[in-house]
Amino acid sequence: MYQPLADEIRPTELDEVYGQEHILGKDGMLRRIIASGNVPNLIFYGPSGTGKTTVANIIADKTQRRLFKLNATTASTADIKAIVSELDTLLAPNGVLLYLDEIQSFNKKQQQTLLEFIENGKITLIASTTENPYFYVFNAILSRSTVFEFKQITPQAALQAVERAVRYMEHKLQVKVQAEPGALQHIATACGGDIRKAINAVEVLFAATPARDGTVCLSVQDAAAVTQRSAMRYDRDGDAHFDCLSAFMKSLRGSDPDAALHYLARLLEAGDLPGACRRLLCSASEDIGLAYPQAVPIVKACVDSALQLGLPEARLPLAEAAIFLATCPKSNSGVMAIDAALKDVRAGKAGEFPRHLQNVHADGTGFEREQGYLYPHDFPGHWVSQQYLPDNLKDVTYYYYGDNKYEQACRQFWDAVKKP
Repeated sequence: MYQPLADEIRPTELDEVYGQEHILGKDGMLRRIIASGNVPNLIFYGPSGTGKTTVANIIADKTQRRLFKLNATTASTADIKAIVSELDTLLAPNGVLLYLDEIQSFNKKQQQTLLEFIENGKITLIASTTENPYFYVFNAILSRSTVFEFKQITPQAALQAVERAVRYMEHKLQVKVQAEPGALQHIATACGGDIRKAINAVEVLFAATPARDGTVCLSVQDAAAVTQRSAMRYDRDGDAHFDCLSAFMKSLRGSDPDAALHYLARLLEAGDLPGACRRLLCSASEDIGLAYPQAVPIVKACVDSALQLGLPEARLPLAEAAIFLATCPKSNSGVMAIDAALKDVRAGKAGEFPRHLQNVHADGTGFEREQGYLYPHDFPGHWVSQQYLPDNLKDVTYYYYGDNKYEQACRQFWDAVKKP
């Protein structure tokens, strides 16, 4: 019966789990917990292919508990009850270890079904999720569990797994392996931090490369062929979506055109044209703002052009917009001003409209002048001193000129007009 290579060589010891030294290293907290034998309810959070299922298997073996596996995307409450029915039987004398994959797919009622058995210790829950558990797992489960984050695998850690897989295949097939320089490194890099993908690529590579005179030659070209596009890790409904958008926006704000282009490329490669456009439009007002007000119409023109062109041509105006915003002068004075005003409004600091600003439904008749309103265009410089804010806020300042050329020029102009 066929068994995938990734399962065939799944680690049975913690030292064989690569890339999670922060929790499984010599002094790692999770390693020490497993060594104690007193394993609490756990939630493993991290990308796929980082060792979550493997560690659950090792825990079951070390604690001599029967392991049940459920996937929350297909499991039901009946599946949980079926596991509960085996408690206190000869089949599970030490209780059971339930590995629940993708726990975020369980609704509140399903998660609550677990609580009674989690609390009495008969079921030790190890739940895994690729999404942030503090957003997707209910508090009742979180409060009874310890969360460990599994990091995305680095190329260096993935290379260890790739080399281990190659050694295993070399021994299994009784052949000698010659890998071109860079071939294994390419697989380790292109797997996108997913060891399962990396090992699957090794398996495909061996299947496609017959031995000649007892030697299997692994080429860089073949390695590239079996790993094409596999490095993309992007889910429009998951954390990666929001992380990529956040990194894109912050790179624009941080005036790093290279990073901005990198994250834009990731968004476009995933087909997320609307997300890229929205971030660019937002950055034009939020990060460039009044330092260069023309950024808004310029970026809007680029976005309109991109949406009309569609991918792949849309990359051209969007790349221009990204480089333009990343290299523009920056000012958040507008953001700070409106947020300060909103804070006062939300705090109830409103007050009555000054009488001379009220609409008396007689605009243009001259009657509004009887309220004491001074028409700025009737005065030199098109400005006259009068109160516009409500009485309880009349001395408040929300907007402070930014230290860029444009806003300082505006400040100097109005200082001259408004001087006593």
